[in-house]
Amino acid sequence: MSKYAVLGNPVSHSKSPLIHSLFAQQTNEEMSYRAIPLEENEFEGFVRNFFAEGGGGLNVTVPFKGNAFSLAASCSPRAELAQAVNTLFLDDEGNICGDNTDGVGLVTDLKLNNKVVINGKKVLILGAGGAVRGVMAALVYEQAAAITIVNRTVSKAELLVEEMQSMAPVEAMSYEMLQEAASNGRSYDLIINGTSSSLQGEMPKLDATLIAPGCCCYDLMYSATDTPFVKWGKTEGANVSIDGLGMLVEQAAEAFALWRGVRPNTAAVMAHLREQP
Repeated sequence: MSKYAVLGNPVSHSKSPLIHSLFAQQTNEEMSYRAIPLEENEFEGFVRNFFAEGGGGLNVTVPFKGNAFSLAASCSPRAELAQAVNTLFLDDEGNICGDNTDGVGLVTDLKLNNKVVINGKKVLILGAGGAVRGVMAALVYEQAAAITIVNRTVSKAELLVEEMQSMAPVEAMSYEMLQEAASNGRSYDLIINGTSSSLQGEMPKLDATLIAPGCCCYDLMYSATDTPFVKWGKTEGANVSIDGLGMLVEQAAEAFALWRGVRPNTAAVMAHLREQP
């Protein structure tokens, strides 16, 4: 039986083992999948041993996506652009390869599951950390009309803009600058919360006028109940306001397809997860 795992710290809360076991049942694939916590100094040794002992593939979550990018002998273009890897596998020569399925997971959930158009739309992204870096490339590929990145430390947002500006119209702002833009009538078709505020039960300070008619509010975090950001979107009249569970399942499906060569049905798995306490 092929072995797979997700590596992180913390990782005990991960839904990935359940998701991949449901995928395996659905597609009749013989595989096992575990969540394994590691310390940073253990990461490289564990990964190399895992593959040397016949492991099939690994998912990587916080805080190891940068480590995985550095470790991989080669990376997909989307992982190169993100400078982060969340999926590891071996090529035919036995080299460790890296990919990043976060962005395609987000785009698939938006476009297919929620009928949200990205092409030609104005996008606002809150945060400039690893979660945002992972999805930026996919949003750029979708040819959004304009992307604004807002971060408390503006220099981090500016760094992302520098990397992406040759491929898309992107700009960096502070929250104060965003508030001023809102007071001057700026609004967005898609607002993505890529900060960790939802994990603390908090909400970034936002003006409701930023929500354009037909706007989608999307929280990259997920929760059994509405996150503060999802609540804000619903309260302030967003057309769609959702958390990141769909992205989680879709990025897992992309990794599963990379490993096993078969794409699972995600709708059934999402429905199952929504029913979980």
